[in-house]
Formats: sequence, C-alpha cells, structure tokens
Amino acid sequence: MFSFDVVSLFTKVPVADSLSLFCQHFEDSIMALFRHVLTSTYFCYDGQVYEQTDGVAMGSPLSPVIAKFFMEDFENKALEQATHKPTCWYTYVDDTFAIWPHGRGRLTEFLDHLNGLHRNIKFTMEIEEESHLPFLDVDIYKRTDGSLGRPS
Repeated sequence: MFSFDVVSLFTKVPVADSLSLFCQHFEDSIMALFRHVLTSTYFCYDGQVYEQTDGVAMGSPLSPVIAKFFMEDFENKALEQATHKPTCWYTYVDDTFAIWPHGRGRLTEFLDHLNGLHRNIKFTMEIEEESHLPFLDVDIYKRTDGSLGRPS
C-alpha cells in the first residue's frame, strides 16, 4: 500500500492547460465564464493588491472542481502511459491511495514517471510500514489474509 499527495495542488493547477482541457468539454459561452474566473484572481496581502497568474484561488468554491477536473485527466493519462500500474487507485482531491504489486524499485520509477509529466504537478509518497498506512484521517491496515481493515 502507498499514498501520494500532490504538493500545493490549488496553487499549482495550470490555468492555461485547464482551459485547454475545458475547451474539449464545454461550449464557448461557458468557456468565457471559465476564462474570466481563472484569469482575474486578485487578493490583498499586507495592504498590497496582487494578481494570481497561475493556479486556482484558495477558498473559491470553483477551485476544487477545477482542480479535480484537471487532476482526473492528468491521472488518466499518467496511468495509461505507465509501464507498470497499481492494482487499485483511489483519489480524494489531491490524495491518492493505491496498492502496488511490482516492488519498491518500480514504485520509485512510477513516482518519477508521475513527477515528470507536468512541471507544476509534483507528488510526495508514503509507503506502508508494519502493514499499515495512514491515509487522510484513517489508518489502513493490511491483515494477514491480504484484506484491508482494522488490525486483527
């Protein structure tokens, strides 16, 4: 078992790439709204006004949707292109739980593969220790029979 976490996902979601992806799924009138929302993000810090030029705005109700849409496409492509694939892959926003049957050496290669796909998107990884892995707010245990659950 292992987990991946995207480093600073919201601030790293590539706006131009996301807009290109959205063009494949939405009509022009909706695209105009996406363009406006994604390219006119301003914030104030220490009395100074700044424009955010990439990434999605922290706290915006639209940001998790845009990040999820981009990451779903990213993950599909990453898994399609991977030489070795995980047995299962479950994602919640920027956290992924997976089971890897190919050994630790190939797992490191897989992490390098993911981290080499886009300059903005980088993952950290946690590997199970002593048959358990913390993931989100749960501690997942691998039982002696291979099933997952609470410790036996």
